[in-house]
Amino acid sequence: MIMYDSVNKPKHYNTGNIEVISAIEDWNLDYHLGNVVKYVARAGKKDPSKTIEDLEKAKWYLSRKIEELNKKRCQGTIKLKT
Repeated sequence: MIMYDSVNKPKHYNTGNIEVISAIEDWNLDYHLGNVVKYVARAGKKDPSKTIEDLEKAKWYLSRKIEELNKKRCQGTIKLKT
């Protein structure tokens, strides 16, 4: 039996065989993209009435990441494939 607790194994972060934090770390995601994955993976699991809110949060972090990359591209500090 898998034991859950609200700090180390919250149910809304542990669906299926892969814990969200493990995927984020394994994929070496930064803060913004890690939060996108986190909010998408847990959408509606902690509180079903907040599914849209969770997805809006994921969208917010993704938009923020896109803005960051666009600024860097405009400054010439990174080149992105289009």
